[in-house]
Amino acid sequence: MAPRANWKGFLKVGELVCPVALYTAASTSERIAFHMLNRKTGHRLHREFVDSETGKVVERADQVKGYEAGEDDYIALDPEEIAAAVPESDKTLEIGAFIACDDIDDLYFDKPYYLAPSDRNGLEAFSLIHEGIRVKKVAALAETVLFRRVRTLLIRSQGEGLIATTLNYDYEVRSAEEAFAEIPAIKLKGEMLELAEHIIRTKSGRFDPKAFDDRYDAALAEVVKAKIEGRKIKPVKAKAEGKVIDLMDALRQSAGKGEKPAKRNAKKPVPTRKKAASRRKAG
Repeated sequence: MAPRANWKGFLKVGELVCPVALYTAASTSERIAFHMLNRKTGHRLHREFVDSETGKVVERADQVKGYEAGEDDYIALDPEEIAAAVPESDKTLEIGAFIACDDIDDLYFDKPYYLAPSDRNGLEAFSLIHEGIRVKKVAALAETVLFRRVRTLLIRSQGEGLIATTLNYDYEVRSAEEAFAEIPAIKLKGEMLELAEHIIRTKSGRFDPKAFDDRYDAALAEVVKAKIEGRKIKPVKAKAEGKVIDLMDALRQSAGKGEKPAKRNAKKPVPTRKKAASRRKAG
């Protein structure tokens, strides 16, 4: 079954236009999900909004969104008033510029979508834009109204199609200076760096997403299965904590250059009764 499009519109660069659709590229819908139940009856629960002062349930028709202007001071906004802030959409994903693929920091990446032609009549124009991006090894910056907001998307080639990644706004990306402010400047020894480089070389590899498992989700699935089958649920054992050792020793051991423990004198095995008797007869 063909995937359901999240958005349909037109991809435009200059006077070149082609009909396209956005499809979800990454989703959490396959994860184990739970519902809240009444322990006594087993019936599913549903949420209700309650007035914080009166304690009474507020019906949906009487619920409005509000902006907190001060402590216990809210400005109520009707749906029509909020809708007035939604920008008009012409369903056009217009490319404003082409940039080098590594010109943008990954911190700005939000959510990826597959971008594909939605009409056979636009295949030629789509292929032309796709090939231009692929051959020149660039990415396109485009804007459109997506889910009630004006969003900037980074468009890159992927196989026969395109990947359109929504970008975080600048105010959404927090400053790294605050997170790294308390990291002091440490002067490292030459041998430390050499050992670290050796470890990196010996452990170099390639990214394979199939090699990474969601162990928590798998454990939840096993818990549910055990519950259905009436088996005892066994808790997942935590890994033993590593011992704190000298940094240089840790590097040497990681690099396989640590001192090997001295060999102990192997003790002769104690002969069993049958072996001892056979030896006496042989003697």
